[in-house]
Order: sequence, then structure tokens, then C-alpha cells
Amino acid sequence: MSENHLSARGLDTLLGEWRGGASAYRALSDRIRLLTLDGRIPTDSRLPAERDLSERLGVSRTTVTAAYRELRDAGYLRSVRGSGSIVRLPGAGAPSPTPETEGILDFSKATMPALPGLADAAAHAAAELPRHLDDSGFDPVGIPELRAAIADRYTARGLPTAPEQIMVTLGAQHAIALLARVLVGRGDRALIESPTYPHAAEALRAAGARLAAVNVSAGGPGDDPGTRGWDEAALLQTLQRSSPVVGYLMPDFHNPTGQSMPAEQRERVASAAADACTTLIIDETIAELDIDRAGEFLPFAACTDMRSAPRVVSVGSVGKTVWGGMRIGWIRAEPALISKLVAARCTNDLGTPILEQLIVTRLLADMPAILAGRRELLRVGRDHLERRLAETFPDWQVPHVDGGITAWVNLGRPVSSQLTLAARSHGLLVPAGPRFGLDGAFERFLRLPFSHSAPDTDRAVDALEAAWGSLLRHPFTDTGYLAEVV
Repeated sequence: MSENHLSARGLDTLLGEWRGGASAYRALSDRIRLLTLDGRIPTDSRLPAERDLSERLGVSRTTVTAAYRELRDAGYLRSVRGSGSIVRLPGAGAPSPTPETEGILDFSKATMPALPGLADAAAHAAAELPRHLDDSGFDPVGIPELRAAIADRYTARGLPTAPEQIMVTLGAQHAIALLARVLVGRGDRALIESPTYPHAAEALRAAGARLAAVNVSAGGPGDDPGTRGWDEAALLQTLQRSSPVVGYLMPDFHNPTGQSMPAEQRERVASAAADACTTLIIDETIAELDIDRAGEFLPFAACTDMRSAPRVVSVGSVGKTVWGGMRIGWIRAEPALISKLVAARCTNDLGTPILEQLIVTRLLADMPAILAGRRELLRVGRDHLERRLAETFPDWQVPHVDGGITAWVNLGRPVSSQLTLAARSHGLLVPAGPRFGLDGAFERFLRLPFSHSAPDTDRAVDALEAAWGSLLRHPFTDTGYLAEVV
């Protein structure tokens, strides 16, 4: 029996304005399917009883029954005696030679193609592996040469760091989840941005945190620059009044908005966090993907004073710069916290693979040249995406970003989930805006990466154009769904 019971009220909140031009049962089925594919309804969740949901939505029970039946037939629900309707993914539990996304262009992941020369770096690292084979191979903290290389990289960027302040992890997500488990107790407050990186929110919630969200705005062409970025007043007020145990921030090329926090603001935020005894988890996985940002931006921890520095923990990885399949990340923190993290880690995993650490050690020595190539790739991709969107969707607001990997596009209408579902039928996988919110917000937004090749970007924009056209041909103005224009 599933432990995650989704109430009728909770599902109603997630559904938002689900009624469309299709029949009611099909519109309801489509929205639940999208929420499942998008991860907003976790698999193994128990959906509300048909009668409860029909009463909550104000539709006939026949409508809900038909929607659930269609989801069962498509493999998205299974019936369990005594447990009701349980959410699943088609083919879950049995490997499939033809995954559901075969032939679909995947724009759901903001990543770049593997670094040229990565295979050569792996071959050189393999030649160095024999000198590590006399040990057990279980490495919970990181090999000394990689910790030293990461520390040297921080120092070169303006933040003096010793190897003892570094712990190597299985990517940035592993680092965030581990920090959440060690720093957060059940019921503790945690500050987080909205929108945000969804897996960070999931990690904090899994640790038992109660999330306090602070807005980050991308703005749009012609907007006052002062309205973009972090709502500083709300951020400082949340720190002062709620005293959250931790705060998760991405101050450089924020995912998904692409915004960067000014240096002066970083100092004020760090100071307020120190006053509130809040540990800031600073996600810097995209921090060095600068295209044409004006000014000098040091690592966040370099903007703090001696009093604030111990409460700033930095997280990094090579997943965005080298390749998503290179699962190496790290935590920079005070040695005492590093020791706690190492002790806590063994309950979930026994360490980071040695060979991958050797590969990254070799690559970090060439990081300036690697970043130069990546920045040029992103410059071309950003400019091409902005140009295509301006030509195809002149009414959409596409804020210009100075770096990072993504554009946070304002559609002008709260149809992100419907557009995402329509785009899938045209061969494009892209996450709906609410995937980056905490409670179903951001239906007017769509996150689009500009790290793909020009042909793939063209194909994606063409798919969005076809999907957008299908929405316009079947308008939802009878419910006011497309009537709101911002």
C-alpha cells in the first residue's frame, strides 16, 4: 500500500485550470498524465477516491471514472485492492528495449554534450588507476589529488581553500541531499528560491524541512532592471523572522531564470544569514558558465566576512561543464562539517568511484581552456534560441541572460502544462513551468535550454510552434483559461 496519499484538495491544486477543448474526462486524464511525467505527482502515490475527486472538482463521478480508466489503459495507474488507484509509469518494473522517449528531442535537461577529448582523458586516467588498486576502493571523502585540485581551483577564483575543506561527492545533487540530511531536522525551516531547481526542493522536503520561498524574477525586455533577480526585502525578512536552519541559493545564473545576484547583495544576504544562524547552501554548478556578464563575480563565500564565512557551504560539480554522465561533485565547507558529512554518508553510499575522480583531476588542470570553449558554445546557442523565439513567438517575453544554460520564457498566458503536453505529441520533451515551483505556480513560464545544437534548437522551436498552434485552434476561453494575458 502506498504511503503517499494524494488528497482531492491536493490534486485539485496541482491540476490548476485543467479543463480544455477536449472532453472533460480526457482533459483530466491528460493533466494527471502530464503531472506524473513531470514528476509533480510521484509514482506510487495513491490518487483520491473517484467520489471525493468528483465532488472537489465539481464534475460527475462518471467523468473521473472515465479519466482513471483511460490512465489505467495507458499504464499510468494500477488498481490495488484496498489501496485504490496507484500512480505508475508505463513499463515500470520491467525493462523496455524501446523507452517512451525514443525519437523524442529531450529539452528537459539543461546540459551540454560531452566535452571533446573526454574519452582521451578517461584513457589517461585509466593508466593511473593501478596505483590505487592496493586500497579498498571505498572512498567517502575524495582522493587527495582531486581534493587539492578542487581547492586550488577555488583559490584561483579568489577564495583561498585548503584540501581539508573539500569533500568529493557523486555529483551536486548527492551533495545537496547529504547536506540536507545532516543539517536539517524534521520540521525545521529552510529558505529556498521560487522558482528553483526542483531536486533541491525535493531533497530538503525529504529531510523534513518546511520550505519558505523567496521570489526570483527574470523580468523581460524593457523591464526595469531593479525588478529582476531576488526579492531582497522578502529574503532578508524571511531570514530575520523565520530563522531558517538552512537556505538553498543559486546566486550565479540561477536555474531556471538565469539571473545573477550582485556582489553587494551577496554580502547583505550572508550577513543576515549569519545573524539568523542560517547555513547557506550555495549551488555553484553553473557559476563559471559566464558568456558576457559585466563585472567581476567571485565565489559567494568570498563575499563574506570572517563572521559569516563558516555558515556558507559551497556545492559544485562537473556535470554542467564536462558531461552529465561524469558524476563527480563536491562540497566546500569548514573541516568540522566535512567530518560530519563523511560520517553520515556511509548510511547511503560507500564513496565516489576512483576512476572518475582521476578523470576529473586531470580535467581540472585544463579548466580555463575548457570553460572558454563551453562559453562560446553557449553564446552561439543563446543567440540562436533568442533569435528563433523572437521570430516565431513575438508575443513571448524572452529575457536576455549573460550566462548559464537556460532561458525562463514568459508565455503571456497560463498554459505551460498544456503546451508541454502538446509539445510531446510533436516530438519534444520539455518541462512545464510549475516543475520549478513549489505549489503549482509558474504556469505562464517555460524553461528552455540553449545548450543544444542549432538544428536541435530549430527542431524544438518548430515543435513548440506546432504545439502552440494546436492550443490556439482549441482555445480555452470558455473557462477563461487563455483569457489572462500578462
